[in-house]
Amino acid sequence: MSMIDFLFIARRTGKHGVIEIYPKFIIKHSKDLMIRGGDFYAIWLQERGLWSTDEQDALQLIDRELDNYAQTHKADFDNYRVLHMWDAESGMIDIWHRYCQRQMRDSFVMLDEKLIFSNTEVKKEDYASKRLPYPLEQGSIKAWDELISVLYAPDERMKIEWAIGAIVNGDSKRIQKFMVMYGAPGTGKSTVINIIQKLFAGYYSAFDAKVLGSSSNAFALEAFKANPLIAIQHDGDLSRIEDNTRINSLVSHESMTVNEKFKSAYENRFKCFLILGTNNPVRITNAKSGIVRRLIDVEPTGNKVPAKKYEELVSQIDFELGAIAWYCRNVYENNKHAYDDYIPIRMLSASNDMYNFMEDSYYVFKKEDGVSLQVAWEMYKNFCTSTNVPYMSSRRVFKEELMNYFRDYKERVNTDSGERIRSYYSGFKTEKFEKKSDFGAPIPEKQASWIDFKVRHSVLDDICKDCPAQYAKENGTPTDYWENVKSKLSDLDTSRLHYIKVPENHIVIDFDIPGEDGKKSFERNLEAASKWPRTYAELSKSGAGIHLHYIYSGDASKLSRIYDEHIEVKVFTGKSSLRRKLSKCNDIPVASISSGLPMKGEKMVSTDRVQSEKGLRIMIMRNLNKEIHPYTKPSIDFIYKILEDAYNSDLTYDVDDMRNAILGFAASSTNQADACLKIVSKMHFKSKEPTVAVTYEAPIVFFDCEVFPNLLLVNWKFQSKPDKDEPTVYRLINPSADDIAKLSQYRLIGFNNRKYDNHILYARMIGWSIEAIYNLSQQIINEHTGFFGEAYNFSYTDIYDFSAKKQSLKKFEIELGIHHQELGLPWDQPVPEEKWEEVARYCDNDVLATEAVFNARHADFVAREILADVAGMTVNDTTNSLTTRIIFGKEKHPRLVYTDLATGESDDLVEVEPDILTKNNYLNAFPGYEWVRGEDGRMHNMFRGTDLGLGGYVYAEPNMYYNVALLDVASLHPHSAVALNYFGEYTKNFNDLMAVRIYVKHKEYDKAKQLFNGKLAKYLDDPKQAKALSQALKIAINSVYGLTSATFDNPFRNPKNANNIVALRGALFMRTLQDEVQQRGFTVAHIKTDSIKIPDATPEIIDFCMRFAQQYGYTFEHEATYEKMCLVNDAVYIARYLDADQCQNKYGYVPEKNGEHSREWTATGTQFQIPYVFKTLFSHEPVVFADLCQTKTVSKGAIYLDKNEDLPEGEHNYIFVGRVGSFCPIKPGCGGAVLLRESGINDVCEKTYAAVGGSKGYRWLESEMVHELQMEKDIDRSYFDKMADDAADAIAKYGDFEWFVADDAGEPPWQKPDMPWNDIQDEAARNFEVR
Repeated sequence: MSMIDFLFIARRTGKHGVIEIYPKFIIKHSKDLMIRGGDFYAIWLQERGLWSTDEQDALQLIDRELDNYAQTHKADFDNYRVLHMWDAESGMIDIWHRYCQRQMRDSFVMLDEKLIFSNTEVKKEDYASKRLPYPLEQGSIKAWDELISVLYAPDERMKIEWAIGAIVNGDSKRIQKFMVMYGAPGTGKSTVINIIQKLFAGYYSAFDAKVLGSSSNAFALEAFKANPLIAIQHDGDLSRIEDNTRINSLVSHESMTVNEKFKSAYENRFKCFLILGTNNPVRITNAKSGIVRRLIDVEPTGNKVPAKKYEELVSQIDFELGAIAWYCRNVYENNKHAYDDYIPIRMLSASNDMYNFMEDSYYVFKKEDGVSLQVAWEMYKNFCTSTNVPYMSSRRVFKEELMNYFRDYKERVNTDSGERIRSYYSGFKTEKFEKKSDFGAPIPEKQASWIDFKVRHSVLDDICKDCPAQYAKENGTPTDYWENVKSKLSDLDTSRLHYIKVPENHIVIDFDIPGEDGKKSFERNLEAASKWPRTYAELSKSGAGIHLHYIYSGDASKLSRIYDEHIEVKVFTGKSSLRRKLSKCNDIPVASISSGLPMKGEKMVSTDRVQSEKGLRIMIMRNLNKEIHPYTKPSIDFIYKILEDAYNSDLTYDVDDMRNAILGFAASSTNQADACLKIVSKMHFKSKEPTVAVTYEAPIVFFDCEVFPNLLLVNWKFQSKPDKDEPTVYRLINPSADDIAKLSQYRLIGFNNRKYDNHILYARMIGWSIEAIYNLSQQIINEHTGFFGEAYNFSYTDIYDFSAKKQSLKKFEIELGIHHQELGLPWDQPVPEEKWEEVARYCDNDVLATEAVFNARHADFVAREILADVAGMTVNDTTNSLTTRIIFGKEKHPRLVYTDLATGESDDLVEVEPDILTKNNYLNAFPGYEWVRGEDGRMHNMFRGTDLGLGGYVYAEPNMYYNVALLDVASLHPHSAVALNYFGEYTKNFNDLMAVRIYVKHKEYDKAKQLFNGKLAKYLDDPKQAKALSQALKIAINSVYGLTSATFDNPFRNPKNANNIVALRGALFMRTLQDEVQQRGFTVAHIKTDSIKIPDATPEIIDFCMRFAQQYGYTFEHEATYEKMCLVNDAVYIARYLDADQCQNKYGYVPEKNGEHSREWTATGTQFQIPYVFKTLFSHEPVVFADLCQTKTVSKGAIYLDKNEDLPEGEHNYIFVGRVGSFCPIKPGCGGAVLLRESGINDVCEKTYAAVGGSKGYRWLESEMVHELQMEKDIDRSYFDKMADDAADAIAKYGDFEWFVADDAGEPPWQKPDMPWNDIQDEAARNFEVR
């Protein structure tokens, strides 16, 4: 009998009388097996004393039972076979899956709903599958206490410990609360969350708050399928929640339907406690929102722990986990209901405009304790206008929301005067705005200050006894000039007011903090001063201020005078002196100080002061009141500095309502009003707009705009659905700012819109006139300036930016067969109103074309979506910025490595993964290479007598060749970057990008899933998605080389890299390989950056090239073998692939291109690629209409058709076409025109024209017109015949043209050179290997 209750061991007689021992599964309610979602969920493992969700454990357990049975009963039969679960041929695994998935019903209890510590006794009924690696027991929490008390104030710390305690206690499964760690980056949020993860390792899972808040994601709960006790997101964002429903249901532990991919839906009541770290406030839509009742927000102090101490404390906490859990449980159990009525006032004020209005009107409502709807509505509208926030959608909504802030509401009331008032509110709920300071947490006793003013003998009197000193006059000023002073401090009665010339490195920290009454407060000054290092201290002359004396070890003249509000750094350089009147002091010696003081040009306010908008407002008001500086100009400078600091930080703020007050203050300056007003014009009154993706609920809209001096046209359409075309294009003619604002609510997609259309729309939205927008348009087009930083993210994405193929919209239209005729109106002239309809139709066409191009480049868009997801950014971010984030994370200034390729020595030794560099020991030295200045005054990459240039190496011996092997280096530049360790510590990230593509190519998906912390796993279960991922990573990888060699500043650019070492290394390698191949008696016909073509190549020389490349970290792929090739120059050739069967016989394999294009022709370079030429001379395919069309473009001006054929000589009929068009050559006398481009202006200010390149001597018509008028017979084929003749002549220069193009011409007509791989070459190869 089996020890497992859902099966028994059976036996049967199989073929040839063999006894088969197999499991027979029982359909019953099992206590050992659980089924969830129609599949295996967990099995009880008695020997571990735990449940397991690993199906492999179940299979191994069943196999053990089978083996035990066979061992016990082996005497009962001579010949037997055990049908193991691991044996696919036994068929048992299929029976098992059918049993779990079809025959058994769901029967499960969620696992791990109780924390199991290492000292917890476990039973099967505890349904535990894991243990924490530490015991729950009382102990020291010294490191935790020290760390958390710096990062969080007592009230905030209480929240964290209360939440941890609730989880340890187990009540978190019932408590309807979640915790948000809200604050600027680097303030300790992740530190605490990391500790929580250590405390509950295995019991938490990561989640995405954005997905939870999206109403359209059916799999949003999949992250919770393991039923974690805690769900954590380090850097989340609930500032743009669409739908609170899921979050409220999760926090409330309601029963929810869970959808897992490829599994049946099931119901579950999740018990998790949500913890979220965020830089943005949680969006609270109204005062009744369920989030208000459930949210516990935690804000850090902003104080920092020194780095070394921080690392020490964090490492010590690992030894305190059990004691921390014990302590936090006690905190929770001492006051379980501490946060029952908690109101997240900080979050309300940060995200709810209605709450801010009520808070702004707090004293009015509190005093009156009642208000009518009419009065409140007028107050609200005034508030919205003054603060520039949008109104609620209606007065009715306002009426309902206002009820949340009053206890009583009556439709009609009578006042004492007999007046009848409608819609009256009374009983103002003041508690909504009064933050509780204590929620039952034990208030720690204040530590005694180290400052104790009990003595009157001054240490300073002793150390400065020989310093010049003098009494003050009755008005408090020095008695005499210092050069005339002969007295010393020892000569004076220091209890009288006096001045001392202390040493220049002697500084004083002056504390003058006022109390609530506005007067200096000794208690507050003592509290602030006590936080400083222990040193000599004195009471100020008033008896309420405090002076701390230090010896500064640096240059005191570089110190800023302002440390914080009411805290000043007094420096005594030059003729400055210390004003002093000794009353009380302590007896501690004057200490030295070397750090922690603000330098000139650094922030003059403390970190916590700029952590909130409120702090900014206070500092601005103090400057407007001249509390910090007595003059206007320094006060304006101060305001500019603190706003600039805030703008460059991660602080979210909006003080735009203070702009007028600051402008008025600046204008009041007596002598410097103009200078002050200029400074105000540069101030950032709002924080930067974050890069946030538009909600996925918003429809996609394609748009385009056209700009004329008197006309702004914005045309747009909704995206067509797969089953329904959406042809309607909507038009906004000279739209208002509100029109653009409404349009901006959609997910806007345009073509090159990030660099043009977005800025036009943004300018209109902020109120620019049509004329101003036209000037902006010209500035963008002609000068490439005038862009708005905020406008780049106005759209959802930009097709031109994400498209791997870079060309104009008009060229795409031509390729896709879309109507592409140009408008024909001059852009610099006003458009008559009767022609606005014509412009609108033209714009309609561009909108339709934009959608068509989007659909045609959809694979590129999917790749962009994947890159954005992996990078944690948006599809509107550029490929360069996404790639930068993937490789360097958030590091803006990574340390790059430069290598001298003459010696192979790098300027930095950075440890990297062994499998990238140290294990392979790639060759990076190319002796003889020089970076030298030539006679032309420019620098050159010289090697072996060859100028390699700054890009890839190109070499050509034009001729006709036979049996040409084409070898191509896979990802030459990327592998060069890796071999050079160009990205330093980030080289591994880049190498992993390439590794993923290789794994995908070879379908090794499990290996790929292990990279990038598993981020890519979700794309690797579906081959189509895996292919899309590979394409996305290819785009990212290819963009990197361009950034390493770019002239503009970016994180990939190393200023030392003037000689472009990434491309140079490949060029040096190819030049070295060229010599090695030629030394072995072979011809090198062509080298083009990453490929080499070797005529009459043998398998031996191919193998040599491949082995040679490996020493440099490269992999050659035998891409193709050409039966014949004619190389015309270093960029143009025509070739025919060798028959695949012949390749197989020759090499034992078939190169990829030969397998795909056996005996087909291939052309590189324009001359042979022209469809008419290629089909006529080589492929002999039918010539179609498209082959008789030519696309012509101009970079400046426009193309015109001069239809002058029937006009008198000297007269012209210019027809505007645009910068790009598709044309057909037309026979003379058939209505063709001369194809011209604008070439300049003559002496009488008339336009001049010249022939478009390649069009001279022929007449032309637009191909669209030729096709529509069925004029194919009028096409002048002599134009194309000449190109075919020229191509044939180019080939004939190097050999017999007829032999070359013949289908089966046999051996070449010249004598084949005898190039055997002889013993001498073998010896040369061996000698090279030894070297």
